[in-house]
Amino acid sequence: MPKNPRRRFLREKEAKRLLLEFSRKIGCDSEKIFRPKPRIEVLETQGTEFFFVDEKPLIARLNGLLFPTLVFNKALSLLPQIVVDMGAVPYVCSGADIMAPGVCNITGAFRENDLLLVIDERHGKPLAVGITLFDSQNMRKMEHGKIVKNIHHISDNIWSAIKKQ
Repeated sequence: MPKNPRRRFLREKEAKRLLLEFSRKIGCDSEKIFRPKPRIEVLETQGTEFFFVDEKPLIARLNGLLFPTLVFNKALSLLPQIVVDMGAVPYVCSGADIMAPGVCNITGAFRENDLLLVIDERHGKPLAVGITLFDSQNMRKMEHGKIVKNIHHISDNIWSAIKKQ
């Protein structure tokens, strides 16, 4: 992270636009997960924007893609989920994409390019947020190959920056 990252409050119109985009991305009305007119700050770093909603780093944008951070439990609970076996956990936490053989269970219906939460089978803990490479019907039939692109995981730069806040 640069020594002097730029941090500023969003104007009301910018905040509304961000919340609308985010609520469409996760498929939920923003009023269900945010209080009315939340204070939103943006921290711009190298290629990543962090959005602090009421001083909590809940949303990130990386390469134009908006997604909840792994500390935004309210939004994460709304996402479809993939449960991975414990053998896949170290790879997922190191940034590897999710492969079909490591998947134990798929919950929820989704389309290709939707956001998805990756959790471990033993503890049910969130490990990563990913983008689906197939829709839910096709993914359930797959026995091999890459099925989810890992975009944010425990121990990545986003996670480290959040934990420093």
